[in-house]
Amino acid sequence: MKKYASLIIPLVLFKFVIHLIGNANYGFHRDELLHLSVSEHLAWGYFEFPPFIAFVGKLSYLLFDYSLLGVRLFPALVGVALILLCCKIAMELGGKSKAVLLAGISILAFVPFYRTHTLFQPNAFDQFFWLFGFYFLVRYLNTEDKKHLLLMGVVAGLGLMNKYTMLFWGLGITIGLLFYDGGKVFKSKGIYLSGLIALVIFLPNIIWQIQHGIPFFDHVQELQESHFSEQGPWDFFIEFLSIPPGQILSLIGLIAVFSNNRFKKYRVLGVAFLTIFFSMWYMNAKPYYFFSALPIIFVIAAVQIEQWLEKRKLFYYGFIAFLLLPIIYLIPKMTPVLPIEKYVSWYDIPQENGRYELTGDYSDMFGWEEQVALVDSIYHSLPDSIQGNAQI
Repeated sequence: MKKYASLIIPLVLFKFVIHLIGNANYGFHRDELLHLSVSEHLAWGYFEFPPFIAFVGKLSYLLFDYSLLGVRLFPALVGVALILLCCKIAMELGGKSKAVLLAGISILAFVPFYRTHTLFQPNAFDQFFWLFGFYFLVRYLNTEDKKHLLLMGVVAGLGLMNKYTMLFWGLGITIGLLFYDGGKVFKSKGIYLSGLIALVIFLPNIIWQIQHGIPFFDHVQELQESHFSEQGPWDFFIEFLSIPPGQILSLIGLIAVFSNNRFKKYRVLGVAFLTIFFSMWYMNAKPYYFFSALPIIFVIAAVQIEQWLEKRKLFYYGFIAFLLLPIIYLIPKMTPVLPIEKYVSWYDIPQENGRYELTGDYSDMFGWEEQVALVDSIYHSLPDSIQGNAQI
């Protein structure tokens, strides 16, 4: 990594500064308030998610109180970690300076990641655990040292304690390894010890689920009846294909991993990627769940593009410009780097009856102070005899 520090540090600084500016603006998102709320009631599980986000929320409170910038520091650091991991994996795949730079830029260029690395939600940590797990898998494929399988098990266990979508990652890895060298990894105890480690780490949540009647199934059913039922069978494809440059980099990475002999031993990654994609599509999952799988295929694409454009510097830097220039306009939509007055002007949002109608995440970041003040005023207007029995 030191060899390419001059390439990596500017990418990391850009990512971190963007979030440092944006994370202190507007207000808490409603989902962030939920995750901070559960951090006040630590347990080994909750109805909607495993306990990892609650423990991070508690750590955030101890370090920063309920500072907006402090709470959002953690997903911002995850975004930085993704860049570092992508650059490191590019080196593991045999990439040189151009591949390392492009691998880091791929994270900066994928606009939805700015949203993910702003909000205090499990999604950012999900992306980190997926990519960290892929990193140890690549290290195993390069060295066949079983300690990397064991470390992959640790990451898988922690990932499951963060978000149940880690099960898709595990399925993809399992299917992928069946195609690696005749599935010989399953003839040794390393892969089974890896699974056992993941299970032991995840066990407290399993026990909690059993003790509470397995609310995981109730939550999945609720999602099926609300969010997933509104999603058509092709929406998963359409949303992914509508986000440049993700679809371009993914296509290049997939073509490379299955056609270029340079990546022959890494085809397990391509099989895992496709397994995750089609299993999520079959389960009618939310499209953004799949974003956690994208960084690894972006890295493969970066190494392939370096090989294609090694002697065509003009085309290489032109491709970088193609990736980065569109995000200048789009970043303010994903992370609040602009004051709200400049934001509505930047996107020419019309004013109606003296008010601006915000949509998406930003609509959930305003009005909390006024709502709390209103509830508080109503509470204190009640007679003392009623206040004692009032519940908020």
